[in-house]
Amino acid sequence: MVNKSVLRKLSNKELEAYLQEGNRFVPEAVQAAFEILEERGLVFCEQEKTAVQQLIQHKKEEEEAKFTEEHELWKDHITEDSNAIKLFPREFILLIGGLLGTIPGALLLGLNFIKLKKYGAAILTFIFGIVFLPIQNFLVPLIYKESTQGFFTYRKSPEFFMAAVSTLILLVFWVLFTPKKLPYRAASYIFPGILSLIMLAIIIKYPEWFSGYLLISFAK
Repeated sequence: MVNKSVLRKLSNKELEAYLQEGNRFVPEAVQAAFEILEERGLVFCEQEKTAVQQLIQHKKEEEEAKFTEEHELWKDHITEDSNAIKLFPREFILLIGGLLGTIPGALLLGLNFIKLKKYGAAILTFIFGIVFLPIQNFLVPLIYKESTQGFFTYRKSPEFFMAAVSTLILLVFWVLFTPKKLPYRAASYIFPGILSLIMLAIIIKYPEWFSGYLLISFAK
């Protein structure tokens, strides 16, 4: 948000820079600078006023285009197009990663990267899926311990917090390494379903291995 009182401390020459083409100021700042100059008695002809309004409108359109572009980068471009490549759906990967941990989530995402021939990204994702488990198991009890001393605010559910962190990292990997705006079809859910059941069975049989997992917290 533009603080008009700050702009009022600037000289006329400094404010006039806000009205020049190619400046990096936001449209609200340009509008405020123009209004302050008018308040100070500067007279603008109709052509100059039109130029300023066009500049403001152009900046607004640029901001909207940038917002739309950023939204598109994070959007899931799943489609029914039969010509599109088949990948495991993003939302399903994130759901599994949140509930069953990074190992199955990272495995599915890594297999997607292999299909896309992003082998470096696949290896990085596989490593993350394995490495995050001991990190999670270490941090969750630490948060419980330190929260009693007032250092942490996630004492009610550090497992949920760590699950959210791991899911967010998987999402970032998807956005970074999947080609921008790539349309894809949902691959079969059979393998992810089997993988989920296997992972669930392992968690139930060896809960001590997954002490920091969200599912284990439900049984406490």
